[in-house]
Amino acid sequence: MRHAFVTGAGSGIGRAIALALASDGMRVTLAGRRAGPLEAVAGEIAAAGGDSLVIGGFDVTDPKAVEAGVSKSLAWGGDVGVLVNCAGEAPSAPFEKTGLDLWNRVIGINLTGMFLVTQALLPSIRRTGSGRIVNVASTAGLTGYAYVSAYCASKHGVIGLTRALALELARTDVTVNAVCPGFTDTPLLDGAVDTITDKTGRSRDEARASLARANPQGRLVTPDEVASTVMWLVAEGSTAITGQAIPVAGGEVMGG
Repeated sequence: MRHAFVTGAGSGIGRAIALALASDGMRVTLAGRRAGPLEAVAGEIAAAGGDSLVIGGFDVTDPKAVEAGVSKSLAWGGDVGVLVNCAGEAPSAPFEKTGLDLWNRVIGINLTGMFLVTQALLPSIRRTGSGRIVNVASTAGLTGYAYVSAYCASKHGVIGLTRALALELARTDVTVNAVCPGFTDTPLLDGAVDTITDKTGRSRDEARASLARANPQGRLVTPDEVASTVMWLVAEGSTAITGQAIPVAGGEVMGG
């Protein structure tokens, strides 16, 4: 049985990915800062006959917390064959009002945290054969958006890290890819909705509609659609797919 490790697994995209991995027969380590949401996901997995481990207090910016969580996970489920880095946040602020604390926090969670978790798990992933690493980036890693400079910078960094590591591991059996969701119907989106309503006075429904218009299909992406893309990338038949940053955004961003 393959063992998958998912950060940010308590809600939104991370939750959808964890449920999809479990439904495919994998045992899943659910890692995140808050135990409550992770326990809820573990309950859903158990109800469907799956197996999972909850690791709360998993702060991706804290090397000691990462080391402890990884050790607990390996002792429970053996070597990890699938790593999905999904932990992240997306605060909004004009560039001139983006303080160093905010900048460092976003880079720390979205990029440095991904580095720490991947580095801690890579020896295990390499031992499994056909290892898979999938980094949840964003269309913000492929283009620019106003008022989220730290977020855009961090997600561009995620894609750069993905491509560099993919080349380092190209002659092994480990692939490294990124998925880049557009505006997705998750709790993280609520922060963007709050910002729009506060600054414009528009209703929440109007704010959500304005975000949906960025997608040429005229809608928000669903977490399950992102999870489906991840499942394709971790499949045994996807060995030739590595170093890619795949938009899941209804045509908002297209490769040149």
